[in-house]
Amino acid sequence: MNKIFSKRLKKLRFDREISQENLAKALDTTQSKISKWENGNLEPDMETFIKIALFFAVSTDYLYGLDDEFKKPKKYKKDIV
Repeated sequence: MNKIFSKRLKKLRFDREISQENLAKALDTTQSKISKWENGNLEPDMETFIKIALFFAVSTDYLYGLDDEFKKPKKYKKDIV
């Protein structure tokens, strides 16, 4: 499991003062999954991972630990594949 993701998710949530329950509602998941992600016991699927990045306005690379710069994600047009 990626410990950097776990730490960054928890920090982002704490910095924005969002409860696990409220984050779960925003991501259409359960508080239990949020807890498991933050403890490094589980990782979200790709679709949910992207939702997390968009919710917190960070890049997926930052969230996963591939980049240490706090960058906003690029917006893509829906009609471009």
